[in-house]
Amino acid sequence: MAAAPAAAPTRAAVSSSSSGVTFCSGTSRPSLRAAAASASAPGWRRRGPAVSVAASSAQSAPGALAVDSNKVDTLLDTVKWDSKGLAVAIAQNVDTGAILMQGFVNREALAKTISTRKATFFSRSRSSLWTKGETSMNFINVHDIFLDCDRDSIIYLGKPDGPTCHTGAETCYYTSVYDALQGSKPSEDMQVTTTLYSLEDTISRRQEETVTEGKPSWTKKLLLDAQLLCSKIREEAGELIQTLLENEDRSRAASEMADLLYHAMVLLRVKGVKMEEVLEILRKRFSQSGIEEKASRNKS
Repeated sequence: MAAAPAAAPTRAAVSSSSSGVTFCSGTSRPSLRAAAASASAPGWRRRGPAVSVAASSAQSAPGALAVDSNKVDTLLDTVKWDSKGLAVAIAQNVDTGAILMQGFVNREALAKTISTRKATFFSRSRSSLWTKGETSMNFINVHDIFLDCDRDSIIYLGKPDGPTCHTGAETCYYTSVYDALQGSKPSEDMQVTTTLYSLEDTISRRQEETVTEGKPSWTKKLLLDAQLLCSKIREEAGELIQTLLENEDRSRAASEMADLLYHAMVLLRVKGVKMEEVLEILRKRFSQSGIEEKASRNKS
């Protein structure tokens, strides 16, 4: 039950399915007590009365979609366009939940996004449509589209081919207001993040630290000692299992899961694997049974 390092903004990594438009209603150390929160739901979770413009299945990459134009028109009529015929559109990473950018769309831009699955916006300065990536080739491949409850705001949930911001940053949102008020300069290596990715970044920074004086942090010890790390993962997995076998309360199960997740993320860092890669694999497996997935692994 190790103590997770304090959360910090993470560094950017440069790097649902329908045929039409549908309406979908051993070593002593401190204790870890802050469970890491997962990134935003990746589109394949359907809850409540939100309107979803269904795109590709979670298992495959999106491509052009043949849609019923009458259904598209009906849906577009429900959007509350402003006096200029526009609405706000926000692009979000389907795996990490990172907010990538914001733009404006009109009926034509949204209709084009629905059919091509490439995030398309309306440029107010040029008074014309533009598809993100048409120049840089860093397209945002849309897996799903959501309208908010008031029908005046839109989310493009997708996977970017590369950096989204014109500066080369993964996201356009890397300036923290609170950091700015304290005199810190914005960094393109930062982004709006969840607890999970703050933890991942902190582990990454611990790996880069050079131990000079004093004792290394618990995370640094784990990063330097594979046997210790493996023994702690086994220990934490066993303690999580015990919460079920011994009918321990929910808070205990959450705490033990936080411990296991933290140690597993340290192992991923040693292996050079990002959480985004893990979440992408989970998304692709979502519409596939566990039996089928295991069988496909054996074949490969």
